[in-house]
Amino acid sequence: MTTDRRPGAFVAVVGPSGAGKDTVMGRVRDRLTDEARFVFVRRVVTRDPNGGEDHDCLDPAGFAAAAAGGAYVLSWQAHGLGYGIPAAYGRMADDGAVVIANLSRAVLPAARARFPRFRVLEITAPPAVLAARLKARGRESDAEIEARLARGDAGVTGPDVVSIDNGGALEAAVDAAVGVLRGL
Repeated sequence: MTTDRRPGAFVAVVGPSGAGKDTVMGRVRDRLTDEARFVFVRRVVTRDPNGGEDHDCLDPAGFAAAAAGGAYVLSWQAHGLGYGIPAAYGRMADDGAVVIANLSRAVLPAARARFPRFRVLEITAPPAVLAARLKARGRESDAEIEARLARGDAGVTGPDVVSIDNGGALEAAVDAAVGVLRGL
């Protein structure tokens, strides 16, 4: 019997600011460190390195040239920045790895079209938890936080979406994410 499924998978991690995507995925990465089939993407971003996300940096002109040259399996613009997933990660998924990347919801259609085995891990939290976390980060004023929450970042839908509530115990969210990934 033949199958049209490729052995690997691509997993997009999405969710609103303050949901704890990076925290959850950092703990998931720690748990899966000895399992070679799981690969966590290091994105390319047109932003200087900072204390947040671990990423590679390119200036906007270098990023545009790299994108035009096919350097990314997925790329997008958000919040005035360019984001790219290096093409090597696409080949890894094609060759059997489970590749996990923080993506923008705007690029999900392109990712779904590119990867036959695709999942979305939507990390969520209740609005009050999001507000408290955003305030603790100190990057936005109270008015900006209120506006962000009022925007109501709508969740994603589809049969490939698994929502994980990170409003309670962190380990519960980590356990749920690890279970989804190991199930692929």
